[in-house]
Amino acid sequence: MPDDAVTLPAQQISVDLLDLDGRNPRLGERGRADMLSQAEIIEILWREFAVDEIAFSVAANGYLPYEALVAEAAPAGRYVVIEGNRRLAAVRLLLDGELRQRVRATDLPALSPERREALQDLPVIVTARKLAWSYIGFKHVNGPQPWDPLAKAQYIADVHEHYEVPLAEIATDIGDRHSTVRRLYRAHAALRQAASQGAFSPDDVHKRVSFSHLYIGLDLPGIRDFVKVASDTDVALGTPPIPADRMQEFSELLVWLWGSKSRAKHPVVRSQNPDLRNLDAALSAPEGVDALRAGLPLEKAVEIAEGDTKALRELLVRAKSDLQQAVGKVVTGYRGEADLLSTTDAIRQLAEKLMFDMRDKQRELSRRDGDKPQ
Repeated sequence: MPDDAVTLPAQQISVDLLDLDGRNPRLGERGRADMLSQAEIIEILWREFAVDEIAFSVAANGYLPYEALVAEAAPAGRYVVIEGNRRLAAVRLLLDGELRQRVRATDLPALSPERREALQDLPVIVTARKLAWSYIGFKHVNGPQPWDPLAKAQYIADVHEHYEVPLAEIATDIGDRHSTVRRLYRAHAALRQAASQGAFSPDDVHKRVSFSHLYIGLDLPGIRDFVKVASDTDVALGTPPIPADRMQEFSELLVWLWGSKSRAKHPVVRSQNPDLRNLDAALSAPEGVDALRAGLPLEKAVEIAEGDTKALRELLVRAKSDLQQAVGKVVTGYRGEADLLSTTDAIRQLAEKLMFDMRDKQRELSRRDGDKPQ
């Protein structure tokens, strides 16, 4: 954010002239200035974003003057608050009994006449939205008061597409050193691509969209290859990150991540750890993909995808560890029992057979490789 945009003095502006921002990234795809009324925005903020905590604080302590709102001038002498929407919603609810009834905020305390009078005007820094983006981005994307991942992605997309700020510049200005900006934007663009093609609807998911599952998952090799998503360094404005011939697979991925009410399918990813890694493992092999499509549990799909090679390795490692422990117990634990000696001889014979079988398989594979055309 340019220096002059944060050093402007705050003005005292009537709360009646301040509007909540329909483009607030917390609203996600609902966030359109022409889609939601002021009351509807307040209802969403109250229901989903802990406005009650701020309201109780303001009722007890007043509005702290150093927490100025940031707003953009709008027609007819009004202002759209682009930073501080939860604070404005809290004040509105404290001042408006009918609004409290609408959102069921019935437990908020009544204000004293002095407190009510003090809340009629609020400190506001008036600037242009375009000038404030890096300050807001640093604060909520990579700073001390982070939004949820979907809101972060929404904001990055808004800045990149409306103001044509390159993703690299956004990352630099908000202090991102881990490609988070690119990864969030890629996942957001992929989700919008799916929605535009009818392959996804946020209203169809079970419970909620855990956006972090998607933006983190698109970095995992099995998931990335399954949907053939573009590299985060190759995502460009207006270029779909998912190839057209992979949209069906991407739609399947979203169902496995979040479920689908219309298809009566629950998500297989219940928690990011370990389920997201397990989904990646299952999608790394065609057999695992088939198992998921058949409706088998995620753990079974992983087992099928990994096949017997991993199982053999784990069995051999475990057997070696057990035998090493047994060797260490001979001096103090063996008393000449014949059955233990017989068991040990059976182990020897099994180990020899295992060795012979593995060597035969190794020679067979070597012959096959030698017969392949160069």
